[in-house]
Amino acid sequence: MARLAYSKSSLSKETAELKRYRQYLPSLDLKRQQLAIERKKAQLLVEQGKIEIAECYQQSSVMLPMLADTSIDVKNLVNLKKIEFVEENIVGVHLPVIQHLEIEVKEYSLFSEPHWVDQLVIQLKEMLRLKVEQQVKEQRVEALNFALRKITQRVNLFDKVLIPKAQQNIRKIRIYLSDMETAAVVRAKSTKQKRLKISEAGL
Repeated sequence: MARLAYSKSSLSKETAELKRYRQYLPSLDLKRQQLAIERKKAQLLVEQGKIEIAECYQQSSVMLPMLADTSIDVKNLVNLKKIEFVEENIVGVHLPVIQHLEIEVKEYSLFSEPHWVDQLVIQLKEMLRLKVEQQVKEQRVEALNFALRKITQRVNLFDKVLIPKAQQNIRKIRIYLSDMETAAVVRAKSTKQKRLKISEAGL
């Protein structure tokens, strides 16, 4: 860390930096507030997704009580075949958005399988869609959490470290320069008095 120079040029530099920090801090803090709002929205969507998944489970258990019969194999009836993402820019943070979701249904015989399998496929597809969307919602929250932590660190750096340090440096330099100016005045007066004494002694 460079030592503080007690000079007018150093004072000018510290003053300019303090001004820049104070100009930059409000925009950083505004971004922090906006990210906090967006994170809250994303968290609410995650909670909403949990409710939708729970409701889907509940609906399935009511509509298809026969699923309790483990002798009927309904595994792998539906699978995620393809998913495509695009990015959404929220306050400078790139967040994933599902653009296309394709679910594959395994072929089954309409004659050999129970009649309720068709309804089961519908429910499974809905559940898979909800779970995939939930994962993306959680990823968005994680990304916003990370961005919010970073911007909060920067706000704290400016507010609690850089600005107070610059203010302290400016105060130290001003005190030093003031002391030097006072000392110079005292020396000038002392030199003047000595000259007067010498001059008077010569007379």
